[in-house]
Amino acid sequence: MFLNVGGVAHHVVVEGTGPVVVLSAGLGMSWFDWDPVVPSLAAHRTVVRFDRPGHGLSGPAPVPPSAAGEAGRIAGLLDALGVAGPATVVGHSIAGFHAEAFARLYPDRTAGLVLVDSSVEEHARPPAAPALRLALARAAAAALCRAGVPAALGPALRRATVRASRTGGADPAPRDLVRSCYRTSRVLRGMVLENATYGAVAAELRCLRRELGLPAVPVTVLAGGAGGPAWTARQRALASALRARFQLAAGAGHLVMLDAPGVVAGAVLPTPPLP
Repeated sequence: MFLNVGGVAHHVVVEGTGPVVVLSAGLGMSWFDWDPVVPSLAAHRTVVRFDRPGHGLSGPAPVPPSAAGEAGRIAGLLDALGVAGPATVVGHSIAGFHAEAFARLYPDRTAGLVLVDSSVEEHARPPAAPALRLALARAAAAALCRAGVPAALGPALRRATVRASRTGGADPAPRDLVRSCYRTSRVLRGMVLENATYGAVAAELRCLRRELGLPAVPVTVLAGGAGGPAWTARQRALASALRARFQLAAGAGHLVMLDAPGVVAGAVLPTPPLP
């Protein structure tokens, strides 16, 4: 289905019954990247997957992303779906920033928080000349699109990125879905926009951490074990800073939901449903 949130058509998939779980994938990923996790969750939870603007099948991004804006997007999606009660929010990679911001800004709407190999920026500061950085990123994306890069290389680059980001093999996504998403200039522009604003979003979240606490709900930091000792240490430190439960998906790469879907589902399901 498509839901209008903030003037943008958002592609949303809803499956299962029970308390609501929202799954948000990392930069450049799509709703179908959660496919291996959903069967284990949908028997116990109402699973909501969505594509952020410029990702998957959603419309293009009208404004640069921000931590508060992405948190508000999740709240807007829940409103559009008629979900009044709290939801567990699961954020992968850069979407970990968004999920944590949601929990801090909408504590009454948060039943739990799971960060899956989340981005970590311990010393994030607002980048210099953000407007110039954004303009250059948009110009680069426009040039790549005019050159036909998405149509020519988009699906192949997607496949290569997924293969390099996991330990369990190739990209399992259906070929037709990959082509329908990654051959478009819309997705390339969306990825470039999120990448260009990554530092600003990280810095904004760092400010939110100083101003707003997390609600008293279960919080889990789940790390891919293949990231190495240094990455694992940073994920443990994140868990400690958030007073969260730390869990290691041994042998899993950055795309934990593809390499260890059962571990991801297990990190979500212990979150007790709220009445």
